[in-house]
This record gives sequence, structure tokens and C-alpha cells, in this order.
Amino acid sequence: MRKIHAAAFVSLDGVIQGPGGVQEDTTGGFASGGWVFGLWDPAVGEEIDRLFGRDYDLLLGRRTYDIFAGYWPYVDPDDPNGGDMARAFSACRKYVLSRGNPQLDWANSEQLGSIDAVAALKQTEGPDLVIQGSSTLYPQLLAAGLIDRLTLMIFPLVLGPGKRLFGDGTAPGLLALVESRASVQGTLIVTFEQRGPLPSMAEASPPPMDSAREAARQEAMARGEW
Repeated sequence: MRKIHAAAFVSLDGVIQGPGGVQEDTTGGFASGGWVFGLWDPAVGEEIDRLFGRDYDLLLGRRTYDIFAGYWPYVDPDDPNGGDMARAFSACRKYVLSRGNPQLDWANSEQLGSIDAVAALKQTEGPDLVIQGSSTLYPQLLAAGLIDRLTLMIFPLVLGPGKRLFGDGTAPGLLALVESRASVQGTLIVTFEQRGPLPSMAEASPPPMDSAREAARQEAMARGEW
């Protein structure tokens, strides 16, 4: 059975949009593209090498696939600054989770139409699946219990507006920290495994205060006035 290892560059306030270039993803007026490179250091490079340093197939959302397909096939395979990655990305299988009709003209690309199709793919023989980016995939895959490892490279900067790692619709759940370290630039590199559903908070929380003021606050909150 294959495993899914997801990884993402993320700001301290949870933004993962456009880390790799100024024009990578400007949707919503995002103007901070390329933000990882001002704080790139050897520890981040080592983590990327570890992520892609073994046989793998790629699992991507349609937008991230479009970004990759518009860049990596055109990198000179002899380029010392990206040729090895370009050759590996072209050679590996690329599975694209999309319910539409994506243009999959990059070699070795295949559409998956649903989360169930991803689950079925995990049961087959083959290399593990790696996700890099693809913000829409994380909540769906976590909710389905399909991510085996999640590595976040949390850069010490705040970006404000932008696509979030966990947006609206993310299901509650517990994660277990299995690895952590900090780079010399202050980037936190942390790896989690899924631990299970979120337990009832009512059992762990203290009982509400029985006061007239708290009762009034609760009533105002229920009316949407607080």
C-alpha cells in the first residue's frame, strides 16, 4: 500500500499562496509571491531533498498542476539549479485530483475524479505519493484520513491576505508531532501524523460560570449581538 506524504511552505499566519515566484499565483490580488527565497537556508533545502530523495509519484490539485506544468517541463535538464528536479518530475506519475476537465498534456499525467479514487490509488502497488502545495487537497485528505505524514516548513513572516493551509470547511482532528527542528533563519520544520478525531471539549473544559453577567453574554452571543 502506498503512503501519502504532504508538505507545504507556510507563513506564520497560515498562508501558503505563491511561495515560489512573484507570478506563481496572484489570484485575489496576492502581491507577496516568492516569499520563501528571502529566508531560504540549508535546512529547508535538506528537507526538500529528503522529501524528493526517493521514488515517488506526485498528487496535485489542478491549480498546482498547472503551475508545475507551465514551469518544470521547460527547465533545461542540464541546468545545475533545477535540472535534476525537472527530470524527476517529468519521469514520475502525476495524479491530478479534479472534477473538471483539466488539460493534462504533461507526460505521465492522470486525472483522479474524487477522494475515493485517491483512497483506491493508495491501495495499489507503487511509490509513495507526495503533495507539494495544492491548498485545496489538505482539508479533504485529512478529513478522509488519507495523509500519512504532513510536513510544514513554517517561515517566520506574516503575509496577511492569501490562500490558507486550512481554510473554511476543514474538519476537526488531532495530529501527533513526530519530528521538529528549527533552521538558522528561524523556519520551523515540523512533521505530523494523523492521530484521530477531536475529542469532546466539553469533558475537558471547566464548567461555565453561573453568573448573571455570563448569562447575559451567552444570550447576546446567541442573538449574534456579541
